[in-house]
Order: sequence, then structure tokens, then C-alpha cells
Amino acid sequence: MRHTLRLSLRYLLHYRLRTAILVVCIGLIFFLPIAVSLLVDHFRREMGARAARIPLIAGAKGSRYDLVLNALYFRGRVPDPLPRSAYEAIRDGGLGFPVPVYVRHTVKGFPVVGTTLDYFSELGLTVREGTLPLRLGDAVAGAKAAEALGLSAGGRVITDVEKLYDISSTYPLRLRITGILAESHSPDDGAIFVDVKTSWIIDGIGHGHVSPKEAKETSNILQKKEGEVVFNDALVKYVEITPENLASFHFHGDPHTFPLTAVLVWPRDAKSKTILKGRYAVSKTAQMLEPEKVIAELMGFVFRIKRFFDANFVLVIIATALFLALIVLLSLRIRKREMETLMKIGCSRFTVFGLQAAELTIVLAAGLLLAGVLSGATFWYVVQSHMLL
Repeated sequence: MRHTLRLSLRYLLHYRLRTAILVVCIGLIFFLPIAVSLLVDHFRREMGARAARIPLIAGAKGSRYDLVLNALYFRGRVPDPLPRSAYEAIRDGGLGFPVPVYVRHTVKGFPVVGTTLDYFSELGLTVREGTLPLRLGDAVAGAKAAEALGLSAGGRVITDVEKLYDISSTYPLRLRITGILAESHSPDDGAIFVDVKTSWIIDGIGHGHVSPKEAKETSNILQKKEGEVVFNDALVKYVEITPENLASFHFHGDPHTFPLTAVLVWPRDAKSKTILKGRYAVSKTAQMLEPEKVIAELMGFVFRIKRFFDANFVLVIIATALFLALIVLLSLRIRKREMETLMKIGCSRFTVFGLQAAELTIVLAAGLLLAGVLSGATFWYVVQSHMLL
């Protein structure tokens, strides 16, 4: 057996190019299904683990999938907001512990999540550097967002402009980074967190005024009014909250109507959970969802698509087997004289067959090894770059 493997290996190494082509072809055929299986399984575990940590999510009526993906993974956008009064009703009802979430804005593509300090304690997020947001205009960055943007405690970032040519839109807000979160291997790593009131300031619901005494650049002043200054177009187009102007920031409108994209709810017990779901079941404007069930339903669609690819892979395997069989038959015809010579010098038909089988086994093993290496490298890269979540 050892001599058979050695002879087969020597033969394959002699015809390096042909062997390499066969190995690469087999590796590429098996690479895609192996990589897809690994990534789908990882995707299912990660999404399920995230959803399992949050029992209930309240949001405006609409797509269940949009609401859950926005609230848990900060993906997409919820068309209709939930009024702050919904959060207050859950809080004052005593049936569960609510945490408001407002996800609408971004910083260089990274989501800005407006919430409260309770979010960090409920999800077990800790600060690696600096502190959590303490006042309006403060922000704490997730580990991946901080790395990508080159942020550290004490740094500054400016929120993205949503409508560049809309003169009625508000100016972006310059945020002060007070801390960097420790890596949690969750969507929180790729987000920037602020107090929910800061999110409303970015929205334009709240704003501050510069007093006439603080306006030193008269060339930038368009008009002075009592208690505030109107600047012309020469002013830098962003707003920053500082200790000096913090007291001037205020909100307009009814606070109970201020928008939230979702409310994360931790019920007091099973009975409270049932009561909360029952109350929202009859609501015409809001809904209460169990993220775990929604994600399970969503993953059901993913696995249906995967089953189609699995069926296609079976057909590819059959085609590959026929292709290899054709190669073996052609090889036998080409190597007919070689086989006759081996039998003339004393090799049995079984030995000749063993040489062919060993060559085929080595090529298949090398192809599968290549597929495994490529799949592992792809899986590592996708997981490290958080491309799935």
C-alpha cells in the first residue's frame, strides 16, 4: 500500500500542471457550498443569540422584519416612528423594563443609536476607554466603529448630512467622543451611541442659541434678535454642544410625541409578557414583537433558499463525478501501454487498479483540502469584518 501511494504521488508530481488544474477545479467546486454552509450557520447563531437577549420589541405598525432588524442590528429604516408616550406607558405600567431606541442618523455610514444608559447595563456593554455619554452632544463608539474611524476618547465626529441640497434641513451635529466600548462581537461594535435627546437635536426637534455677546464675528451675522443670533451662509455648517452653550439647548413641541424607532422591553415575568403582548395586539398604531420568533421566521426563508443551493450542489457533484470518470477512462486509454508494461513486469491487475484509485484519491483529497482552506479564510474574513451583521 505504501509503495502504491508513493508511485501514485510520484506520477502526479511528474505531471504537475495537469494535477494542479484538477485540484483547483475540485477545490472551487466544493468551496462555495462549504463556505455558504459555514456562513449561514454562523449567521443563524449570531442573529438568534442577539434576539434571545431581548424578549420584546415595541414599534409602530408596519413590517415586522424592518422593525426587528432596525432595533437589534441597526439595519434599514423604520418608516413610521413610535411616540415617546408608548415608552412612558410601558415604564409607568410596571409590567416591564423599557429602553428607548432611536436609529435614524449616521456618522460616515456607521449608525448613530439614540438610547439611555440602561441600554448598556441591560446588554452588558462595558467601556474600554473613557466614559459613557454624560450630557447632550456626547457619544460613545463601538469597538469596530472606533477602529474604522480612528476614534479615541476626546475625539470629535460630525453626523452625516441626509439631504445635501435641502435648505430646510438641519445642520449636522459635531459629537464629542467620551469613550470606546469593549468589543462585544455584536452589532453594537459597529455603532455610535448617544443619548436619545441628542438624537432629537440631530433631528432638529431641539436646538440651541448663541447669545449676541458670544457672536464676535460680525461678518457672519445676518440679523440679531432678542436672545439669539441669525448667521449668514459663511458660517461653518455644523452645530456643536459645548459647556458654554449647553444651557441654551431646548426642545419644541410636545415631549410625549417625540419619535422613537423602537422600545426594547424586558418583562417582569411571563404573565407580564403575556399582558403586554395582549395590549399591543389590539392596537391600531403599534405592535409588540418577540424578536426570537421573528428572526426564526426570517431564517426560515434563508434556509429555503439554501435548500435550493444544496440541490444544485448535488447536481454539480454528479456532474463532477461524471467528469472525473471521463478523465479516468481517457487516462486509461492514453496509459494503456504503460499499464501493459506494469503487468509484464509482474504487477497484478489489482495493483494497477490500486495505482489509479490512489491517484484519484490524492487529487480529491488535495481538492477538498484546498476547498477547506479557502472556506476557512473566507469565513474568518467575513466574521472579522462583520459583513453579515
